[in-house]
Amino acid sequence: MQRIHGALKRSRVVVLLGPRQCGKTTLARQIVPADSVNYFDLEHPHDIGRLAEPFSALESLHGIVVIDEVQRRPDLFPVLRVLADRTPLPARFLVLGSASPALLRQSSESLAGRVERVPMSGLTLDEAGVAEQLCHWLRGGFPRSFLAEDEATSFLWRQEFVQTFLERDVPQLGFAVPALTLHRFWSMIAHCHGQTWNAAHPARSLGIGETTVRRYLDLLGDLFMVRQLPAWHANLKKRQVKSPKIYFRDTGLLHYLLGIRDRGELERHPKSGASWEGYVVEEVLKAAQPEQDYFWATHQGAEIDLLLIKYGRMLGIECKRVDAPAVTPSMRIALRDLKLDRIAVIYPGTRRFVLADRVEAVPLASILGGMDGLFPD
Repeated sequence: MQRIHGALKRSRVVVLLGPRQCGKTTLARQIVPADSVNYFDLEHPHDIGRLAEPFSALESLHGIVVIDEVQRRPDLFPVLRVLADRTPLPARFLVLGSASPALLRQSSESLAGRVERVPMSGLTLDEAGVAEQLCHWLRGGFPRSFLAEDEATSFLWRQEFVQTFLERDVPQLGFAVPALTLHRFWSMIAHCHGQTWNAAHPARSLGIGETTVRRYLDLLGDLFMVRQLPAWHANLKKRQVKSPKIYFRDTGLLHYLLGIRDRGELERHPKSGASWEGYVVEEVLKAAQPEQDYFWATHQGAEIDLLLIKYGRMLGIECKRVDAPAVTPSMRIALRDLKLDRIAVIYPGTRRFVLADRVEAVPLASILGGMDGLFPD
């Protein structure tokens, strides 16, 4: 909430971006009540009618104006540009979207220099509470999934979410992708979670070209379902991996598509380790808010799960779901070849301790302190 208020003080237009059902609307209604004349929900027929003539509807408003589900009306961005250029400025605009700037291209083209983007996901570990970490990992961060009364209800909510996403949300954005095909592709991606991307296998399985598969992956990324973590390339005399690494941004959806219903199934599942790695990667990125993020790997087998660049430092993150993490050859190679400042090995334990020079075992709970919690000076 503080971040949004700060952005509204600095910028004339603030775009709050995140997946559907992650809590954007709830947050916006704490700033502007839903029954206010300054609130527009583009899924509500009444508000759609009010914006039939958008300039006339918005011109006379004062204070903060909220426009929810703006991806339904990208033609509003040129209007917002005109309204944001008024002097004195009678209103600032908080715009909520469930698609990335790549899909809301007009926002960057029309509002250049006037807009600030604030990303939002579901509940973070900090918001869920460290005591609920296992539940948060299993169910994911979507509020209705995490807060469900039992595992069966949570699983059913995620099932309905996926069905609605495929059958309604994707077509409304203008993508003519058969829901069954995209569901099959999404399920394949679940089995690739935590791996470097290779389009050949899903393309063969679906009987479509690799270019089409790439388009499907980009679509899921633009709708905040999948993260494509880019590979870092250093000037080394080694063959380095160049393809991105694929992660589900919400482990609850990952577990639904893998058919994991409870903690016992999660512990026994062969993708359990990869799931935990992706969970840690997402929570670290939310808490640390680095300027740039990558992974690094060589064809000889050396790898670092996450590279963070912030304040001119390059820092490594390794995710180890073990009781007693140890230094690996990959860590030593990364320290030497990439000139990393430090490496934090994040594990589920509670004790922080040094593993080697510039390598430290860090409890998962320490990420709640952001970059300072991971790498205290």
